[in-house]
Amino acid sequence: MESPLNNPDDIKTNIVEILKTCYDPEIPVNIYELGLIYNIDVGPTGAVELSMTLTSPACPVAGSLPPDVENKVKSVPGVTAAKVTVVWDPPWKPEMMSEAARLQLGML
Repeated sequence: MESPLNNPDDIKTNIVEILKTCYDPEIPVNIYELGLIYNIDVGPTGAVELSMTLTSPACPVAGSLPPDVENKVKSVPGVTAAKVTVVWDPPWKPEMMSEAARLQLGML
């Protein structure tokens, strides 16, 4: 049986949980529920590649948020390396937020 530290599905679940502790400072919703995380790929060795976006190219945390996300992902047990890539396609839009995020922001 695979150890939870080596199981990519368990690692991904733990990554999602840690991402829910990262916030865009201008919006009181975590980046995962905001829909800023596009892809989380956990390789067989525990190396993680994550694609994310920001609410706009002019986001004031464009320089600090991706490295913060990368450091948090690296802290997840079983993760051996992490690389965060900021992408702009598709562009983020409010419809990408989870129902919980829209509810929290009064958009439902």
